[in-house]
Amino acid sequence: MPVLELNQEDQYLVASGDTPLLEVYAALPERLYPPFPPVELPGGVGGLVERGGFAQTFFFPADVLGVTFETPSGRRIAAGGRVVKNVQGYDLVRPFVGSFGVLGRALEVVLRLRPARTAALWRYRREGEQRPRFLWEAEGERLAFHWGHPRELERAGWSAELELQPGIDYTALFPGGMGVGADGPLRDERFAWADGGGRPPLPPAFAKLAQALDGGGA
Repeated sequence: MPVLELNQEDQYLVASGDTPLLEVYAALPERLYPPFPPVELPGGVGGLVERGGFAQTFFFPADVLGVTFETPSGRRIAAGGRVVKNVQGYDLVRPFVGSFGVLGRALEVVLRLRPARTAALWRYRREGEQRPRFLWEAEGERLAFHWGHPRELERAGWSAELELQPGIDYTALFPGGMGVGADGPLRDERFAWADGGGRPPLPPAFAKLAQALDGGGA
């Protein structure tokens, strides 16, 4: 099972890095949601974490509680844990999230789950006072996904616009892998995502961290 552990009481999930995103949704009980929309993207959970999430309008790294990854030279590193307030050792989880593979490949990821009464996916036609939890543009069409209380959607005026079924597969758009590129078919508030695209520029301090974790200078 790619989904290795599900704790409903403490609201977290452990998945292998290659777990498809929609398999996470299929494994969850009703009213618990992961920190990503119900879409399929290349690389599964590990690829999502390495790219820093997709389409969220909140701080994604706070919902990644732990990660076990393999550095380019083969070192295995475990960071974080299975609880929200985890202070053991150095915080390598947040540097890893959004590192685009520079620090290594995600082998196992611990995701925080959120409780909600209902969820909806729809074509987003207007800006409201409240922002949906996920917002992105797919080949010129703006889409939104939100989970919460039913009245929350009604107050925001979204309930009349619900018209899509969850479970969109975007992997065919990226036969060469998913990266950052100006002309990509997907776009969120951080990047345009392109087939075979690269990663954002690497800050020098981050390059030093990658070298240190990979055993350079040890």
